[in-house]
Amino acid sequence: MAESAGSVKTVKVWREAALRCRKLRSNLRGLSLSGLRLPDNLGQVHVLNLANNSLQELPEGLDAGSLANLRALILRRNRFCHLPPPLWALGQLDELDLAHNCLGQLRGELACLRRLRKLCLSHNQLRLLPPELGQLGRLEELDLSFNQLAQLPATFGQLQGLRTLDLDHNRLTHFPPQLLQLGRLEELDFSGNRVRALPSEIPRLRSVKILWLSGLQLPCLPDTFCRLGALESLMLDNNALRSLPPSFGDLGRLKMINLSSNRLEDFPAALLQLANLEELYLSRNGLSAIPPKISNLGKLAALWLDNNKVRYLPDSIVELVDLEELVLQGNQIAILPDSFGKLSKVSLWKIKDNPLIQPPYEVCMKGIPYIAAYQKELALSQPAVKPRLKLVLMGSKCAGKTSLRRCLVGNMSSLPAIHGKGIEVTQWVADVEKNLTFIVYDLAGDQNYDLIQPFFLSPGALYVLVVSLKAYASDRFYELVGYFLHLLGARVPHGVVCVVGAHVDQCNEKEVEEKCLDIHHQIALQEKRDVEVMQAVAEKVDGVLGQEFDLRATSPHAPFYGVSDKNLRRKKAQVQYLLNNRLQILSPVITVSCQEDHIGINRLKDKLLSVAEHREIFPNLHRVLPKSWQRLEELHYKPQELWLSWWDSARLGLQAGLTEDRLQSALSYLHESGKLLYFEDSLTLKECVFHNLTKLIDILNVFFQRDASVLLQKLLADANIDELRATQLHHYVEGFLLHGLLPLHIIRLLLKPHIKTQQDLHLILELLEKMGLCYCLNKPKITPLNGAAVWFKFPCYVKNEVPHAEAWINGSNLSGQPFAIEQLQVEYSFPFLFPPGLFARYSVQINSHIVHRSDGKYQIFAYRGKVPVVISYRPTQSSLQADTLSIASHASLPNIWTAWQAIIPLVEELNVLLQEWPGLYFTVHVLCSKCLKRGSSNPHTFPDNSLLKASTHSASLHR
Repeated sequence: MAESAGSVKTVKVWREAALRCRKLRSNLRGLSLSGLRLPDNLGQVHVLNLANNSLQELPEGLDAGSLANLRALILRRNRFCHLPPPLWALGQLDELDLAHNCLGQLRGELACLRRLRKLCLSHNQLRLLPPELGQLGRLEELDLSFNQLAQLPATFGQLQGLRTLDLDHNRLTHFPPQLLQLGRLEELDFSGNRVRALPSEIPRLRSVKILWLSGLQLPCLPDTFCRLGALESLMLDNNALRSLPPSFGDLGRLKMINLSSNRLEDFPAALLQLANLEELYLSRNGLSAIPPKISNLGKLAALWLDNNKVRYLPDSIVELVDLEELVLQGNQIAILPDSFGKLSKVSLWKIKDNPLIQPPYEVCMKGIPYIAAYQKELALSQPAVKPRLKLVLMGSKCAGKTSLRRCLVGNMSSLPAIHGKGIEVTQWVADVEKNLTFIVYDLAGDQNYDLIQPFFLSPGALYVLVVSLKAYASDRFYELVGYFLHLLGARVPHGVVCVVGAHVDQCNEKEVEEKCLDIHHQIALQEKRDVEVMQAVAEKVDGVLGQEFDLRATSPHAPFYGVSDKNLRRKKAQVQYLLNNRLQILSPVITVSCQEDHIGINRLKDKLLSVAEHREIFPNLHRVLPKSWQRLEELHYKPQELWLSWWDSARLGLQAGLTEDRLQSALSYLHESGKLLYFEDSLTLKECVFHNLTKLIDILNVFFQRDASVLLQKLLADANIDELRATQLHHYVEGFLLHGLLPLHIIRLLLKPHIKTQQDLHLILELLEKMGLCYCLNKPKITPLNGAAVWFKFPCYVKNEVPHAEAWINGSNLSGQPFAIEQLQVEYSFPFLFPPGLFARYSVQINSHIVHRSDGKYQIFAYRGKVPVVISYRPTQSSLQADTLSIASHASLPNIWTAWQAIIPLVEELNVLLQEWPGLYFTVHVLCSKCLKRGSSNPHTFPDNSLLKASTHSASLHR
């Protein structure tokens, strides 16, 4: 156990080394001053921190006499353009930190600080170093990162005591030979320079344990590189390596190597000799296979193989039983090896964007324990393949979706004009011989259903976009076609879409041809515009990455101000994902009529079948399931109740051959694949299984029809209702459609045909709240006294209501005088699509975080504790502008951290919702406090990198 614990600790130590540079920090305790009020007696101070004071000179009174015992002086984040002369007298200093200043040069007097052990000069503007630097013989740690050094002085090699050197992001065009004289150097960061080759003499760095060579664009390594016998951690990411030297396996002490973002097409065989390797990063290369001998790396704790071309994993990978991180997303893996459950220690697991069929995608996404349960069940039960595919019909209102659905499923009689009643689900056995079945979802085109439609858009479905050619006109393209393509692209990137032109019987041949051609043309134009925007963002990121960090760190008006290279590469990867996963829009537009002659219906059926059976497009059609899981699904379809208790479901499981301990993984799969609803993460809902989706959809349809007459008809179904009661019910309906408010007893009346018991009602409301559709305004902890009504709010129904206390929102008191406060506002911008229903669902999700809320159609005013917060949605009035959603607060400058604390949980809730839209492009900015204070209509924006800092500095930027 002791060895195991030590091993884990070692892994963590090297992981920290791999993910960040160790910048110079003091662990001494001392005096920190931000107001520059110097105490009378400084003689006892060992550490003096004067960071973040905008100093250009040292304050009076700071001299050798008053600082006789000073050992560490921290002057980072000031405005020094040269070293302050009083420094030269501080010969006793051990540590000096001058990072993030404006130093352009250093004077030779630096040599006076002969006792210096740590010197930090990062993030300045140094072009040259004085030769006298070589006289600092006791120097152990030197940070020169993010400067403009093109060469090092000849005396640099005299720093024989140096153990840590950071030259990250300078302008060095060759590897300085002076570095080869530093025989005691243990850590060297040489990343981000302009070197294209390493010297063959590099083994002279005999003591180096940690070596950073990221972003140098190295095409190869010299053979002598493999003589760095002390090397334990090696960063070679973002280079141009196609192979490693044959003797690379001689680096026997190597514990971590990062080879991500290179040009490797074959797995380097030399890596398999590194028996002590604990972390291996090979992301974003061109690897197509992983060798069986990967099991040689028995100590491996982290293996990253994402975004390659790997088609299968060797069976031996399951022998890597100490793996804690396994990242495989973005490959071409269809089947995982048996006994995958052996990898039980894996806590970081990523597998999305693979054509998985065994286990199915839905099982793999749940994690290793679920994969193990699936494989165990497959061994106990016969495998079964039942080809079923989700087919989603979508389009605008009156496009012809419902008529088309009825034609497809077999009712070929002459159909009158039919308008759908909401969202409907039907099974269509499209090929009896192959038993190929489509589960057809007919989504209402009415905007009232915008909130719940996205719940039915999922990966692995075939989408049919129905367009009424009778109603279509070129100027209505976005309304009838373009919007739905943006919706699908944001929700299910790389989804497959078949465009169907309906109502051809109401158009002449020429009209049909012209309109189909226009749809094709405009789809191509929209796609071209969207791709060009994404490419422009990618090129902008590339351009900034090619510049010095100082160029975007010195001016708030620089593109991506203050954003680190790491975060820029992350943004580039996100944009590249969007470019690589465009919708697959089938061509041509298939024209149909659902009247007597059924024009094009058979052609459409043939098209849907041929696409569905294409293994590369729909691998999930051929997914392999344990027969017991398939049987469990069939048994859950038979009962007609609204829901089943866990124990009722367990009894069905026994009929399917599943014991109780094997039931949960089967239910989890059926939930993830959309066959039923089972929320294992909810204390209340995990005790029941919502197996009757048809009834649930009927219930959703009740709340989203927005038709006062239909709602009243449901409420007045009881013949004994008198006129007074009818008037009250009418007021409730009006309040619901205007403010989204309904009391519990009215909800019970609306759902009377669909529910039988009080428990049914409470479970349905719990489910609606879980889905983000409503929340309880006054949830009682006990039975309400005196029959007090319990009210529920449906935010999507709020219309003209305006939040109160706008003066507080704008930072003014009631007399109109502005407070001495700082505005803090985080803004999300959506240039292509604002997800339908997002604001309403977000309104529900944040309810547990806020109090004293007042809701408007597009704005929420509330408090987090005693701190005011405002959430605002601003839909665009022009196609040239973006929709925005902002989260704002304010506080006095000394207390600005309270505003950050107020909005951060709200930001996190929004980010969770946005994860449901993997193909959505949006940006996040912090708005300039000064611009907001003066009422600017176009405030300056700072990139979302500032959000990550979450500091008072971010709130007072651009002052």
